[in-house]
Amino acid sequence: MIHKYELNGYYILLDINSGSVFEIDKATYELLDYYPDKTKACENLKGKYDLADLDEAWIEIENLKNQGILFSEDIALEEDLMRDHDIKAMCLHVSHDCNMRCGYCFASEGSFEGEKVLMDIETGKEAIDFLIKNSGKRKHLEIDFFGGEPLMNFEVVKSLVEYARERELETEKVFRFTMTTNGLLLNEDIIEYLDENMANVVLSIDGRKETNDNMRKTINNEGTYKYIIDKIKRMSEKRGSKDHYIRGTFTKNNLDFSKDVLDLANQGFPSISVEPVVATPDNDYALTGEDILDLEKEYENLAVEYLNYNKQGDKFNFFHFNIDLHGGPCAYKRVSGCGAGTDYVAVTPTGEIYPCHQFVGKEDFILGDLEKGILNQNLRKDFEKVNLTDKKACRDCWAKYYCGGGCFANAYNFNNDISVPYDIGCKLEKKRIECAIMIQVAKQNR
Repeated sequence: MIHKYELNGYYILLDINSGSVFEIDKATYELLDYYPDKTKACENLKGKYDLADLDEAWIEIENLKNQGILFSEDIALEEDLMRDHDIKAMCLHVSHDCNMRCGYCFASEGSFEGEKVLMDIETGKEAIDFLIKNSGKRKHLEIDFFGGEPLMNFEVVKSLVEYARERELETEKVFRFTMTTNGLLLNEDIIEYLDENMANVVLSIDGRKETNDNMRKTINNEGTYKYIIDKIKRMSEKRGSKDHYIRGTFTKNNLDFSKDVLDLANQGFPSISVEPVVATPDNDYALTGEDILDLEKEYENLAVEYLNYNKQGDKFNFFHFNIDLHGGPCAYKRVSGCGAGTDYVAVTPTGEIYPCHQFVGKEDFILGDLEKGILNQNLRKDFEKVNLTDKKACRDCWAKYYCGGGCFANAYNFNNDISVPYDIGCKLEKKRIECAIMIQVAKQNR
């Protein structure tokens, strides 16, 4: 399977199964429309291109095919790659409460449609013990402190980090901690602690003041920008080159989201992720099919601006434009995606275990609890077996090995089936991938 496209003046050819990427000329680009019928190709293109050039391009296509890097065979996985996997990462919900009231919040003001509650220390310790026990031979384990707003339970976070460090010495495991925060409670002491103890810090802000304040409000319905911007800047300055990024959301209200990305870049934030909102059409801020063309164009505009910034030396990273064309994920990850429900789980303040944070509150998706372990093995197997080979919509999709099949939660929320991808998400992901690859091609060219 191949995919070809033109973007920003570059003609790009992808071989899907091998992962090969080629920059080609326009003649080769059009020639591929007729492959493998050379006679028909020459008949239709002879008045447009020199026949000798077409013949040379055809020979090159054949050579690449013979090398196995163009029109290559599909990926075949051994059966043992698709069996149950040890858990390596946990989203630890230390707070089902929040000090913001965001208009698009999928977590019902942090409560996930349940009671507002904070995790106690003992439950957190049980979660860490559960992760260690179920990690098998994995040495490196990850815990993301999540909410609601996790800094509303900061003392418990500190205690759990200390406990995990103690368990490292006993078990020879190594923990990597991250935190996602809205920034309202940041102060110098907390900033210092997060900088010292978190491998990554995710800071939530949507971009321009008017964009942010339209959706991200205090409990008194004020815009939050003025309360968080300086704190988030301070956290970012403290991190320096250490991993951290700004995480925003765009909605139908700011289809010109590239302006929000660039506003954040202009304020000095080095790593930025602004994601499309995921919401049902009954919400006035939801993205719909009629927005797709505008959003695709916006991603293309952002990609061009991104290159211009890098060319001028004002470098920043945009999360969705980061792509590894040489190494990339292993074969299992390319086929299975994020690992929700298999090697990644979420744990609530009261100890229930879910496949990921976006399923929390949906009782049909409870895998088990910390006391009894994972009881619903059938549900876990459902997540395990839904890979690219089982997703009808993914089998013939050129982007399948870049995205791994999309988000399970979005698939369920829109199609009531974790194996049927969310269509709008698919279309936007394809455009982001095209932009990311074009950027790599452009950088190599330069």
